[in-house]
Amino acid sequence: MNTKQRLPLRVFQRLKSLPCHQFAHTSIRKGLTTLSLVLLSGTTVLTVSAENFTKDRPNILFILVDDQSPFDLKIYNPESIQDTPAIDRLAAEGMVFDGAYHMGSFSGAVCTPSRHMIMTGRTLWHLPNSQKGKHCPDDIEENVMAAVFNRANYDTMRTCKKGNSYAAANRKFQVVRDATKRGGTAESGSAWHGDQVMDYLNEREKKQNKAPFLIYFGFSHPHDTRDGTPELIAKYGATNHRDKNSLPPANPRQPKLPVNHLEAHPFPHGHPHLRDEVQVSGVWERRDPLTIRNELGREFACNENIDRQIARVLKKLEAMGELDNTYIIYTADHGMAIGRHGLQGKQNLYEHTWRVPFIVKGPGIQPGTRVQGNAYLLDVLPTLCGLAGVATPDSVEGRSLKPVLTGKKDVVRETLFGVYCGGTKPGIRAVKKGDWKLIKYDTMDGKVRETQLFNLKENPHEFLPEHGKKNNHLTDLAEQPQHAAKLAEMEALLLSEMRRLDDPYRLWNQSQDELKPDDKDLNK
Repeated sequence: MNTKQRLPLRVFQRLKSLPCHQFAHTSIRKGLTTLSLVLLSGTTVLTVSAENFTKDRPNILFILVDDQSPFDLKIYNPESIQDTPAIDRLAAEGMVFDGAYHMGSFSGAVCTPSRHMIMTGRTLWHLPNSQKGKHCPDDIEENVMAAVFNRANYDTMRTCKKGNSYAAANRKFQVVRDATKRGGTAESGSAWHGDQVMDYLNEREKKQNKAPFLIYFGFSHPHDTRDGTPELIAKYGATNHRDKNSLPPANPRQPKLPVNHLEAHPFPHGHPHLRDEVQVSGVWERRDPLTIRNELGREFACNENIDRQIARVLKKLEAMGELDNTYIIYTADHGMAIGRHGLQGKQNLYEHTWRVPFIVKGPGIQPGTRVQGNAYLLDVLPTLCGLAGVATPDSVEGRSLKPVLTGKKDVVRETLFGVYCGGTKPGIRAVKKGDWKLIKYDTMDGKVRETQLFNLKENPHEFLPEHGKKNNHLTDLAEQPQHAAKLAEMEALLLSEMRRLDDPYRLWNQSQDELKPDDKDLNK
C-alpha cells in the first residue's frame, strides 16, 4: 500500500546519505521544490518540500586564524590588553573550550599537518602526508570536509592563505578565493579575506539562495610577517620593525611581557636554524623585552584587524536573518610562543603553543559557558557533521564535540597526546591527563634528553627553574622525589599513546617494540 507523508528532516538526511542504487528515483537537486523517494520494495512513497528541509538545516561558519596563542585573548588571559569585541561576543553567546589542542606536527611547517587534520578528521600519523600515507585510506580526498558537505547539498565556500595546507582538500570547495595576505593595508591584509566572505554573502542574498552553507573563513594573519595597519599598530604602540641592526622603540602602549618570558630557552629545543626561531622579520634571534613587546604589539594589531572582519560577517548574517541558524567555530591552527619560555615559533609543546583558542556558538549551545573539552582540531569535521545531521565518514578518527556542546559531557577524552618532530628525531612528545602534563625531549642526536613534569592546576604557565619562582610547585617537578610515582605513571601513559597512535619513533628510555626498520625512513 502506498502512502504519502511529510518526511522528517533527520530521516531525509539519513536517506540522502545512502548510495544512489538503493533508490528507484530521487529528486534532491537545488532548485527543485519537492523530494520524491520511492523505495525499491515499492511499498512507500515519501514526499517532502525542499523549502522545508533547507530552511531548518543549520549553516556553518568555520573561522581559522593562522598562528595565535589562546593567551593573546582576554577570554583566556584576563590581563591581556587585546581588544577583540567580536570574538568576545562569540564567547559570551557560545561555549569556550579551555582544553583544545592541535595534536602536533612532523614538520617545521606546523600549519600543514594541522590543516590536514582539520580537513580529514584523522590523527597525526594517519594523515595522507604522513609516512607516505601508510595509515591513510586511498580515497581520503572524497571524505574531506568540503566533499562531505557537498554531498549533503550544502553550498561550500572557502577563503584562506595559500600554501602550507592541504591543497587537494581546499579545491573541493565549490567557491575558492585563496591568497596569502599578510600586509598592513585593506588589500594586502585581513580585510581582503573579509571582503571575499562579504561578496559571497551578498551574492547569496541577491539570488535569494536558501540552501545551507559551509563557509571556511580563514586568515593569513597573525602569522608573521605581522604587518599591522597604521591605526592598529599605533594603538598597540608597535612599529613594523625591519632594521636588524637596531631595537624597536619602547612604548607604554605595548603589551606587557608574557609572565613566562625568558630571553633564552634552557636547552636547545631540537630544530637547529629553524626559520621561526632565527629569521622572522622584526625578531630574528632576539628575545629581549623591547623586541618581544613590540612583536606582541604587532600580533595584537593583526588580531584586532581579524576581529573587525569577523564583526562585518556577523553583522551581515544577522541582517540576512541567518545568524541564529548558524553554527560558528572560532579557532587557530596552533598557538605561538613569541617570547614565552625563550621561544618564538610554533615548534614546541608548551601550553601557549600546543593549545588553541576554541569557541563554538550556535543553536542549542548554552551562552556564556566554559568547558574543558579535551578536544583536538581533528574533532572539527565529526563535530560539524554531528551538528548538521550529516553522516560522518568512516575515515574520521576524531570525536564529535556535540555531547560537550549540548551539556551532556565535559570532555570527549581523558588523555591528550602531543608531537613535535620537525627537527632532529625523535623530537618532542607530550601527554596530558587531568592536572598533569609530561614533556620529553630527545633531540640533537641524543645530546638533548630532557624530561619535564608539570601540575597545570598549580603551575598553569609551566614555570621552569629559570623563571626563579620561590614556590616549589611553580617549576618543573620531574626531578622531585615526591613525584617519582606520578612521573612513572605519565611515562607509561605516553608510551601507550605513542603505540596506540602509530608513532613511528621511540624515545631514549622507551621500549623499541613494534617498530619496523623502514618506519623512520617513511618520514623523510
